[in-house]
Amino acid sequence: MARPLRIQYPGALYHLTNRGNERKRIFRDDEDRQQFLAILSKALDTYSVAMHSYVLMNNHWHMLAQTPLGNVSEFMRYFNISYTSYFNRRHKRSGNLYQGRYKSYLVEAESYLAQVSRYIHLNPVRVRGLKTAPPKKQLLYLLGYRWSSLTGYLQAASQENMVTYDTVLADFGGNNRSGRAAYKKAITEDLVVGLKIQQDIIGQAILGSTTFISWIKDTYLDVQRDRERPALRHIHSYLSKDIILEWFATEFGITIDRATGTDRHILMTMLYKYAGMKNSAIGNLLGCDYSTVSQGRTRLLVKADKDKTLKERIEAIESKLSCLKI
Repeated sequence: MARPLRIQYPGALYHLTNRGNERKRIFRDDEDRQQFLAILSKALDTYSVAMHSYVLMNNHWHMLAQTPLGNVSEFMRYFNISYTSYFNRRHKRSGNLYQGRYKSYLVEAESYLAQVSRYIHLNPVRVRGLKTAPPKKQLLYLLGYRWSSLTGYLQAASQENMVTYDTVLADFGGNNRSGRAAYKKAITEDLVVGLKIQQDIIGQAILGSTTFISWIKDTYLDVQRDRERPALRHIHSYLSKDIILEWFATEFGITIDRATGTDRHILMTMLYKYAGMKNSAIGNLLGCDYSTVSQGRTRLLVKADKDKTLKERIEAIESKLSCLKI
């Protein structure tokens, strides 16, 4: 199995997570949880890492952390070894505690900071028995859940020294009464409409806009050296949305708001295939819903199978876009 992609630089923001080996419990009681947080606090201080959000589940955990020194690997190595040593010693066991290496998703703060924080805090109600419960019941459970940083986001008296609340709460008006109330409102709305981020993760490594992905690629990735790594091949394949739109305006001689019929379906397909955009995002851009985008892409595929001229046109377009890859 390919090793997870690790991108490190000063100030990088990560969604970090790890799961117990064979999905077994990594916390057997509250003493384990307390020791986990004590070890985490020491690791954060030792490696100058800022922790924005966390949640502890029975067999896994999630964190949203930032590394001013660009040292996530060193931080996680120390932290994982320290907790595994404690757990094995206390429970008289040996061997791996975790199921492989931890996962780290690089996060663009400007676009996804608040979303990832809320996603982490919603984890306790994504388990069997609560996943389909009414939103009011889910909210009550979250408010009473002890092993999460959520309570500090809602009540000043519950804030922990090891958690940096100000950065996330800045998006909601600040670390004050109104900001915390706005965060609670967002969590409440998430329980009703849902909040998913997995579908936006590119190459199993990056959560951000196409501009952010392009910057990471140009600055920190080596196309030749990393061409055999699947995650990087995926990242390198993406163009920015702006490049696609600029190409379309030049190639078709019209702006996107004037695109209709087959031309519109071609634009949808190219945004999906080369800019890495999801149907919902394409729909927002073009002023339609995600199902219209899905249907348009399908219709283009069916039509191209029957129309040789259209098929050759699409192949020529894809050849041109392949030459534009950044």
